Amino acid sequence: MEVGGGGKHFVLVHGLCLGAWSWYKVATALESAGHRVTALDLAASGAHPARLHEVRSFEDYSRPLLDAVAAAPDGDRLVLVGHSHGGASLALAMERFPRKVAAAVFVDAALPWVGKHIGVGTEAFMKKAASKGLLMDCQMVPITGTGIGTGSEDAGGQQGTAIVMGPKFLQKCYKESPAEDVTLAKQLVRPGNQFMDDPVMKDEALLTAANYGSIKKVFVVAKAAHGSSTSTEEVQRWIEATNPGTEVQEIAGADHAVMNSKPRELCDVLVGVARRYD
Repeated sequence: MEVGGGGKHFVLVHGLCLGAWSWYKVATALESAGHRVTALDLAASGAHPARLHEVRSFEDYSRPLLDAVAAAPDGDRLVLVGHSHGGASLALAMERFPRKVAAAVFVDAALPWVGKHIGVGTEAFMKKAASKGLLMDCQMVPITGTGIGTGSEDAGGQQGTAIVMGPKFLQKCYKESPAEDVTLAKQLVRPGNQFMDDPVMKDEALLTAANYGSIKKVFVVAKAAHGSSTSTEEVQRWIEATNPGTEVQEIAGADHAVMNSKPRELCDVLVGVARRYD
């Protein structure tokens, strides 16, 4: 979905199980400010026609983003914006097309670093989530060659694990967002695959200093997403250790669904990034 006609060109990448629909407030605000916006459905997400079992790799999952960046005209320097697990797809696009990206914004997102594999941030979160019960009523369902949920060899053998987000988990992610956005999410989320065992996701030599490492990065801290145990100062120290030079922006009162709980504030951050990094 592309909207708008002038200004900077923002490419918005949703988080796991979500879709382009999750950006409807921010896309509207950016367009109203005179910018071009491409909000993407990654494969088997949102309105994308593929079924989850048909998407066999992380590269295939990220293909809509890779194709959109590749198709951008020369000189059309993009601002890539990724939410949550969408940060992993951002990293792959940045490595592949560094000259087409002016800056990348990680919105409470997985932020990998040079010398580690793309899934390092998501992997750390999942280990923490499993040990502390943070996934609540989410379900882990086997993906087979013909669909999800059977787990039988006759159905093509298990090819991965899907996450099905539960209503209580969604309520937690959207705890500061309007009630209608929670309802929308409950109606539109689809099962998602993190592809944590995918060769591209596990390749520690994939992200290079010359490509991924050369692009300006901004990390957006959602202050209300993780409780008082995580401070902006802690995030700043972690990013300085893993991604030196990355700018940190804080949005007070934002839950994990920053684009729903604080869309205007997020839009202001994005417009500011576009002005600073050309």
